[in-house]
Amino acid sequence: MSSDTHFTDFKSDKQPTWCPGCGDFGTMNGMMKALAETGNDPDNTFVVAGIGCSGKIGTYMHSYALHGVHGRALPVGTGVKLANPDLEVMVAGGDGDGYSIGVGHFIHAVRRNIDITYVVMDNRIYGLTKGQASPTSRQGFETATSPDGTVEPPVNPQALALAAGGTFIAQSFSSDSQRHADLVQQAIEHDGFGFVNVYSPCVTFNDVDTYDYFRDSIVNLDETDHDPGNYEAAKDRIMDPGAEHIGVLYQNEDSVPFSEREGIDRNMADIPDGAPERADRLVREFY
Repeated sequence: MSSDTHFTDFKSDKQPTWCPGCGDFGTMNGMMKALAETGNDPDNTFVVAGIGCSGKIGTYMHSYALHGVHGRALPVGTGVKLANPDLEVMVAGGDGDGYSIGVGHFIHAVRRNIDITYVVMDNRIYGLTKGQASPTSRQGFETATSPDGTVEPPVNPQALALAAGGTFIAQSFSSDSQRHADLVQQAIEHDGFGFVNVYSPCVTFNDVDTYDYFRDSIVNLDETDHDPGNYEAAKDRIMDPGAEHIGVLYQNEDSVPFSEREGIDRNMADIPDGAPERADRLVREFY
């Protein structure tokens, strides 16, 4: 790690192809700022992404990276962290990737309390596939594939995380750059699974959940008497259907991450002396 790292050190030479004005620009910039502020550098950082507009974020960031398959970013991030606990692992996804096909992996990563950071760019729409309703789209949301409006109520990802035993649950807004970077930094510094759901507006396909809507609707928890260490208070906030919160909803300060709980403290990439010969003999046994 380096104390001299600047967030621009995490920028790659590839230019993002997101639509102009996409909330994902601000989300990614906040992630890079948070990594730099926590003393990380590209050489000790691994970014995993799934499928969707967020999927190419590893291409746009300068670090170790893997662009995985739909909904499977968290298992990959879990494997990376367990194989090398010294790496700073950040998993990025969208509301479609994380809360539909990937929701099972989300719940189990939360309950295991793997010491990784999960940042979800929630625009409440499938943007990459041209505007279908997503798991977090509001009920009655009209799209080309739901012209009469969606009939299902939206998924509440914070409630899923809390019910699964989440130890750090936060929500941010990509347009509030400093606050967003601060929340991601807190998630990185948390001992355990750091979950940040980000309001990241889609300017092309969602004309309901816009920047103006969030600016008018957001309740900043820093401006309230909310205590993120109070589980019941967190539950009340999370289950409030009429509010769009930003801030730390819940944090368990006594959290013990999976690797510490299970005694995983060795880089599995370090091959001990004599191991290659033993590995060769093992492989030959399969022939």
